Amino acid sequence: MEKPVALGVDIGGSHITAALVDLETRTLVKDSIKRSPVNSQENKEVILSAWCDIISKAFQNIKNGARNVGIAMPGPFNYNEGISLIKDQDKFKSLYQVNVKEELAKRLDIPAENIHFINDAAGFLQGEVFAGAAKGNASVLGLTLGTGLGSSLCLNYKAFDADLWNSEFLDGIAEDYLSTRWFVKRFNQLSGKTVDGVKELVEIVETDHFATRVFMEFGYNLAQFLIPIIRKHKIDTVIVGGNIAQSFSAFAPELISTLKGNCIETSIKISELKEHAALIGAASCCDLSLI
Repeated sequence: MEKPVALGVDIGGSHITAALVDLETRTLVKDSIKRSPVNSQENKEVILSAWCDIISKAFQNIKNGARNVGIAMPGPFNYNEGISLIKDQDKFKSLYQVNVKEELAKRLDIPAENIHFINDAAGFLQGEVFAGAAKGNASVLGLTLGTGLGSSLCLNYKAFDADLWNSEFLDGIAEDYLSTRWFVKRFNQLSGKTVDGVKELVEIVETDHFATRVFMEFGYNLAQFLIPIIRKHKIDTVIVGGNIAQSFSAFAPELISTLKGNCIETSIKISELKEHAALIGAASCCDLSLI
């Protein structure tokens, strides 16, 4: 009896990563990760060829059995039909209105129904619910904090893009306050000094009171953003990923105390699967017992 294995694929604006996932143990198959840079400004042929090349390489060790692929893909995208709707962003313009599912099925000689797509933010959370920090939780909010704000909701074990980055918040939108650029801007306002990103602030947080204050403000703002969402969807766990999650200990005390002060006991956890979350989440779309 062949082990149930599916290929998880994570596609970003500058790369493709693929890995085989054992759906029984919910873990990556050892040494199966394949990665390649891909220039999303290229024409359709170059992009699709690069994707197919990595997918084929990742499948090399699978000699028999059906080939199933789950792909975590940025939006806007018609995830059911597999059609790209990305046009006003600085990536994948040449794939606008292309049926990626059919193109891949034809080029890889895989039945189209064996290729599944999920939003990349949702893929991250689906992975954490399937095999990571939120395993077994029914109502989960996932946030990826970095250059932008990615968000996804998982209700009844099914994750979807929550698209909260542009929701109204304070004097602007959520992403203005919950991304790297806010840290850089706020630290500059307070100290008159310039930093490139959050990592530099973590390094000085113990000795620089402006850096400490920035993290406290961030924790407070994040709590204010989360409170109505947690209440509305009865969220039992929030999973935090992305680069800013690496500084969790610097903003967590203020975040958690503000939530507690508002009678919210929801647990806040850091992503366990890190950059593998979207791969495992995408592959889990092929787990027929879950569909």
